[in-house]
Parts: sequence; structure tokens; C-alpha cells
Amino acid sequence: MPDTETSFDKDRARAFTSRMLGILNDGALSLMMSVGHKAGLFDALDGSPPENSAEIATRAGLEERYVREWLHAMACGGIVDYDPEHETFQLPEEHSGLVTRRAGPLNLTVPMQNISLLGEVEDDLVDAFKHGGGIPYDKYPRFQALTAESSERRFRTGLVNQVVPLLDMDDALTSGITVADVGCGSGLASYLLAKEFPNSNFVGFDMSEGGISHASETAEGQSNVSYEVADAAALGQDERFDLVTTFDAIHDQAHPKKVLSEIFQMLRPGGTYLCVEPKASSRLEENIPDPMAPYMYTISAMHCMTVSLAYGGEGLGAAWGHQLATEYLTEAGFIDIKIEGIRDDRGNNYFISKKP
Repeated sequence: MPDTETSFDKDRARAFTSRMLGILNDGALSLMMSVGHKAGLFDALDGSPPENSAEIATRAGLEERYVREWLHAMACGGIVDYDPEHETFQLPEEHSGLVTRRAGPLNLTVPMQNISLLGEVEDDLVDAFKHGGGIPYDKYPRFQALTAESSERRFRTGLVNQVVPLLDMDDALTSGITVADVGCGSGLASYLLAKEFPNSNFVGFDMSEGGISHASETAEGQSNVSYEVADAAALGQDERFDLVTTFDAIHDQAHPKKVLSEIFQMLRPGGTYLCVEPKASSRLEENIPDPMAPYMYTISAMHCMTVSLAYGGEGLGAAWGHQLATEYLTEAGFIDIKIEGIRDDRGNNYFISKKP
């Protein structure tokens, strides 16, 4: 047995105690910050002078007692500034760019909503640890709405201005081509592109009937976009499209290789495939320095991986990485694979490839 008196590192133990307390506090803060986002409190504080809790609650249209407790948590967490002499609170300008709706894709309170969402399936996940299997989509009733909110920030700021230039297809889209978005969710990407390129035709595919219904309602009156309920692994759309896109959809699939094969089949020769997937390495040691890696693996275990396993799938997980993604794309038949990125979506890789 090791000599505990000589081998026990007290400084390391103290540092870990501090880290554990930090994790506990930050976990609590993430929940309260999610509440602040949903209730509009950060937006109410944005650009405002120092105010007391009653003034902030009145302007936000909320109950003062709840607002006061929330402000106390934010002050203790260093999110807002507190003046004890006047009992006023203020959101620093240096913080507002990461917590308000004005911040767009940089608003980190949006993904913080995932913490409470995933907490709803904690017991189901423990059961899967013990007995195998996974957690099916219907256990996440709020997931699609949250994904839609997150995608909206990214698509509205970067899809046309940053993603389309990567494809080098501006002229083709302007002249008129056919485009598919597989795993389209709420269908916003297809809708925005359809508005920008009226001579092209867009089709969104998703297995969620609710998602397709919402997408169709949103796009009502936009004649060059339509949506279809379909299993991504059984699309059956032979050589119909010039461009196919998937946005964070492949790693969730039960059978990603089958989906990639279907996408390859639906493209015309010379067609382009844009595959957007989480920015990660297939090697753990290369992900450890990433400050968002713990969050990525948690989301993966509690949603991406387990949903795939629930349907007898591979359970790739969010961190399957660019090496394995490139391998899968190559195996499916795609060539000229490039990995790009955009300014307003720093968490994803943009794989661009061709069908010969």
C-alpha cells in the first residue's frame, strides 16, 4: 500500500475541493441564468443604469420577490454588479455581449437551457447505464424548441452571408438549383435560403411530424420551399438534388452510414454536400484542452449518443470528430472533402464534399 503521509498531495486536494465547490455553484448559476434568459431579465438589464430590484421587476413586468432573489444569485456569481450602499444592480457592458438576445449567436444563456432539459432524463440515463439501451426522442419534449432557438441565432446571422460563400455556389443558387436539407428540424435554414434565392427550389426532410408541421406553417406563402416527413435512413430520392445540407444531424442518427449513403444517392453527379457537425477530434486527448469539451461530452451522453442507442444505433456521440467524419464521408463515396468554419458558429466544422 502507498505511504499516504508522503504520497497524499494536500495542495492538490485543496485545489480539487475549490474546483468541486466551483462546479456546484456554476451548475446552480447556469440554471438561474437560463431562467433569466427565458424571463427576459438580461434583456431588461441591458444598457440600463443601476436600479433596485423593484425598479427592475417593474420594467421587466415580473414579480419583485423572484427578481430580487435572482439578482442576489447573479450578484454572488459575479454576473451583475451590486452597490450595497444604494442596493442597486447593474449588468456590466462587458457581460451583456454574452447574456442578452442582442448578442445573437454569442448569447451563452441559450445553451444553458440544456442543463435543465437534460436533467429531466437523468434517471432514465442512469437506468441505461445499468441495463443498456437508450433514451428515445419522445423523452425530450422541449428539445426541438430549444434546438430551433439555437439554430435561429446561427442561421439568421451567418447562413446567407457566411455559409453560402463557403460553397462557391452563389451563381448556381441565383440561377436556380434544387436543394435538400436532411434532418431539417423547424425548417428555418431552407426557408431563409428560399427567400434569398427565389429561383432555386428547397425541400426539408425530417422524421418529426411536429417539426415538419411547424416548418410548413412558417414557410406558408413561400412557393419554392416544401417539407416532407421522412426517415433520413430511407429517403429514396435518387439523383434529385444539386446541393444537400445537414446541420448537426449525422451524429444523432441510429445508422449514420446508411444516412450518408442515402444523401450520396440523392445528389446528382457533381453535386455538393454540406455536412455541419460539432467541432471535435476523434481523439480524446485532443479535445481535453477545449474549454467546451465537458459540456460537449455531457450533451452527447445525455442526448446525442443515447438517442441513437435507443433505436439500436451506433451511438456515435457529438464528439465523433473530424477524423471519423472524414472517414465516413469517404466511405460513402464523397470526394474533395474540405473542412471549413464560420465566424458566428465556432462550435461546428463545415465539411464540404462532392459526388463524383
